[in-house]
Amino acid sequence: MKEFEATITDLSHDGRGVARIDGKAVFVSGALPGEEVLLRIRRRHRSFDEAEVVELRTRSPHRVEPRCRHYGQCSGCALQHLDAESQIAAKQRVLAENFERIGKVAPAAWLPPLTDQPWAYRRKGRLSVRNVVKKGRVLVGFREEDNPRFVADIEQCEVVHPALGPKIGLLGELVGSLEAAGDIAQIEFAAGDDTVALVFRHLKPLSESDLAKLTAFAQAHAFAIYLQPGGISSVHPLWPEQPRLAFRVEAGEGVPEVELEFRPLDFVQVNAGMNRRMMARALELLDPQPTDRVLDLFCGLGNFTLPIARRVAEVVGVEGEHGLVERAAQNAMRNGLGNARFEVANLFDDQRDAPWARQAWDKLLLDPPRAGADKVLEYLPHRETQRIVYVSCHPGSLARDAGILVQKHGFRLSAAGVMDMFPHTAHVESIALFERG
Repeated sequence: MKEFEATITDLSHDGRGVARIDGKAVFVSGALPGEEVLLRIRRRHRSFDEAEVVELRTRSPHRVEPRCRHYGQCSGCALQHLDAESQIAAKQRVLAENFERIGKVAPAAWLPPLTDQPWAYRRKGRLSVRNVVKKGRVLVGFREEDNPRFVADIEQCEVVHPALGPKIGLLGELVGSLEAAGDIAQIEFAAGDDTVALVFRHLKPLSESDLAKLTAFAQAHAFAIYLQPGGISSVHPLWPEQPRLAFRVEAGEGVPEVELEFRPLDFVQVNAGMNRRMMARALELLDPQPTDRVLDLFCGLGNFTLPIARRVAEVVGVEGEHGLVERAAQNAMRNGLGNARFEVANLFDDQRDAPWARQAWDKLLLDPPRAGADKVLEYLPHRETQRIVYVSCHPGSLARDAGILVQKHGFRLSAAGVMDMFPHTAHVESIALFERG
């Protein structure tokens, strides 16, 4: 492919540098705004091209050396070459641009960005497994940056939980030693406060020899090993017989913390440290009072519901997945929270006739998936709701929903800010406060 000289003018939504050649956008892996580069086009598309840096002619003052030796090969982190402050600034800029362009709104105040430990933070994820016959070994890791069909050849991961990150290569050796080396499709990991679980997805039954090797590995490295021979319901522990995954979250100063048990494939916030900081900010913004009735939509295991329950008269959590609702209710019982109850409902369907949707709520918390909460906002909030805290994993859907809340429901966007849930990635997590009038 032909080489071009170009100036990088911006960062794309996925962390690549943006240049223009003959008026056409070019996304350049590993390049930063302000840098002059010699680039090579790797893929051409109708409206944009993709490129790699051949030579860095001028270096951004915000460029740093990536900590991970697999950076550039593994797709897990796109921004390790950018200093921490600039990563946050880039995410704040994305959020502000989305508010302006999509929602046609702007916050009255910007919240200070929330940050925590930028390394060894990831407690949840899925590792791909590939038996590479030509190499005579099994690769375990995330997908390659240049070719998502292949697994990056890595030995360790700097952002994964410290009990597991340095042992990615050992997992490859373990799977490579199994008779079923070619039948392990993926390994999911989930870490509670005290236990790290590995879920081996296998396409065929495992032999007694393979089961013994997996058990020995679990015992040697203090992991809980689960097997998944089929769908999610097939997940079961191999060793120990009854592992326990749980994490604790504070509910505010002078208020007892709550503990949430979960299963290894349940959704939990990826970053435990940031989850605690996010919880503190959400409670600060929601300002729960002893007489309040609060509705928590997309509640999952009760991550927000249960800490809120420590502070209010009543809270109802609504979630679409039956298993999560069941475990949320069990968590409420274990924590002695009789004022928290849970409902199962697909919040992407019209639920306006559901009893919980017809009731008056003082305050509302939203924590939707990437698609956002626009379907819910067709019939909620009611006029009695004075305050809404919106936790978002996608700035575009938050901006759209902010426009709905401001223009249709008469709220004002009082404050918003980013939360660095995924350091070294371009993922933008944010939180916003909406108040009446």
